[in-house]
Amino acid sequence: MHPFEPAQQPFEAEHHPFEPFLPEGARILFLGSFPPQPHRWSMPFYYPNWINDFWRILGLIHFGDKDHFCLPAQKRFDEAAIRTFCTAHGLAFYDTATAVRRLKDNASDAFLEVVSPTDIRALLARIPRCGTLVTTGEKASSIVAQTFGCAVPPVGGNIDLNLPDRPLRFWRMPSTSRAYPLPLEKKAQAYRQLFPPTDLL
Repeated sequence: MHPFEPAQQPFEAEHHPFEPFLPEGARILFLGSFPPQPHRWSMPFYYPNWINDFWRILGLIHFGDKDHFCLPAQKRFDEAAIRTFCTAHGLAFYDTATAVRRLKDNASDAFLEVVSPTDIRALLARIPRCGTLVTTGEKASSIVAQTFGCAVPPVGGNIDLNLPDRPLRFWRMPSTSRAYPLPLEKKAQAYRQLFPPTDLL
């Protein structure tokens, strides 16, 4: 290092900004990696980035309208409608890390260093009716596989886990980030497998 160059500051750990969303009777737990920085949020809830398509995928699957959870003429998702929908359908949310360091100033999983992984078993203990665990990216899938000592399913596929308190189906879904090179309709086709036909249009 040149003697007049300032020392590089270490990356500070960033702690998870949201509490786990665990509605009573939850049957599906979605686990991502970690939320983006707050300036990228369009709402203070999971998958808050306006250019992340998670809520468009669920809108397309359940209502035939990718904009169902979007507020008209605003680049924001309808948090109240999302919370109501997820509670009614037993959808729970958290992430696979409770603290991370961002090695670059972006939301990419490739530059996230996990400081504290989530205690996924403890999370599941709080939702005893949950029989489906879904990861929405490569890093989240790897952490779940490490937690349970299992293989990582193929994208769009699943494996069955026999936990001491329940059987659990572990699905790995395609990332809902637009950086993941798959059309919205193809992603929705993969996510549709998670829901019984009675839930769908």
